[in-house]
Amino acid sequence: MAKFVTIGYGDQDGYDRTDAAVRDEAHAHDARLLEAGAVLGIAGSPVQVRNHDGAGMTVERGSFMSSALSVAGFGIIEAATIEEAVQLVSKTPCAVAQGVVEVWPLQESP
Repeated sequence: MAKFVTIGYGDQDGYDRTDAAVRDEAHAHDARLLEAGAVLGIAGSPVQVRNHDGAGMTVERGSFMSSALSVAGFGIIEAATIEEAVQLVSKTPCAVAQGVVEVWPLQESP
């Protein structure tokens, strides 16, 4: 099975506009993904780390990425294909509650 990194984007307004029954099913779907071994989590406050040329580390608070929607969470899931991974995330809270989920194939380092 291949591994995929998922990044969920969304906001409270979109979540609140989504029917409660749809949200509840999405959270139940996440629970099933967790039971199947997925690693899921809500995004915290990020920091940027730099150590250009190994000359010294700098750390800044804040996100490097920008989006119209804030990053809501991350996951690592397993699926046979990217198409299967897409199907799995299509029922998660960010996907159904007016947000979006990116699916990134995770390639092993050599």
